[in-house]
Amino acid sequence: MKSTDYQPVVIPRSYSKRMTYQERDYHIFVSIPADPPPESGFPVIYLLDGNSVFATMTEAIRIQSRGPERTGVYPAIVVGIGYPTDDPYHPARFFDYTYEVPASELPGNPKGADWPQMGGAEQFLTFLEGELKPSIENDFPIDRTEQAIFGHSLGGLFVLHVLLSRPHAFQRYIAGSPSIHWNESVLIAKESQLPSLLTDDLDVHALLTIGELENDGRFLVKEKSLAMVERLSSMGKGQIKASFQEFAAENHSSVLPVLVSQGLKFATKKTAR
Repeated sequence: MKSTDYQPVVIPRSYSKRMTYQERDYHIFVSIPADPPPESGFPVIYLLDGNSVFATMTEAIRIQSRGPERTGVYPAIVVGIGYPTDDPYHPARFFDYTYEVPASELPGNPKGADWPQMGGAEQFLTFLEGELKPSIENDFPIDRTEQAIFGHSLGGLFVLHVLLSRPHAFQRYIAGSPSIHWNESVLIAKESQLPSLLTDDLDVHALLTIGELENDGRFLVKEKSLAMVERLSSMGKGQIKASFQEFAAENHSSVLPVLVSQGLKFATKKTAR
């Protein structure tokens, strides 16, 4: 860039801070609506892979929530959980979003190298519940009865881990293109214990999605997602309302913008009622 006339672009009403937990560093991004908060506070969406998706989600909700009666998207606070990097993804996500499983259960790395360290999902969830949420709730007007978590790929896998192990943590779970095949044995074990956690007062909604072009038969993403939706929907007294959506002509990467748009409707629809 030759000219000095240009200034960095700033996303309106968006803020960031650094947090450290168990010697792991996080970059937290927060965007807040322009509207005054409801008496009960704003819905909140906790967004995994914040470096790659925070700006997309923030701009999508900023535009669409201007006419919520038409778009179905209502004002909400977005909390992006990222890492201290300018890259869209950081290797630390492999640790934070997964449980440790035998190497034989993992897909091969297309780069031929070993995968980064894995197995920190429980630690990351403890950070999310015990450190990040209280910090956000102290600093912003949050409605704790309208909390959503959004993740894609390994982030989608982590969303399922939370749903199966701590279903009361959020009211809406959005798992886009979830990498079920990475931790399938762990998910199966957690799912078998889920019925004991389904209290009568539990009322949560889960959305599992894929892009049409992801359904190439390698990892059976569609089949496994549909099967999980069916099992979750039949558990208990219907405390988990699970649904599946497939986005036409989208692949694992290109699906993100449409997933964000549809995920916002899903995450804020309770407000619409």
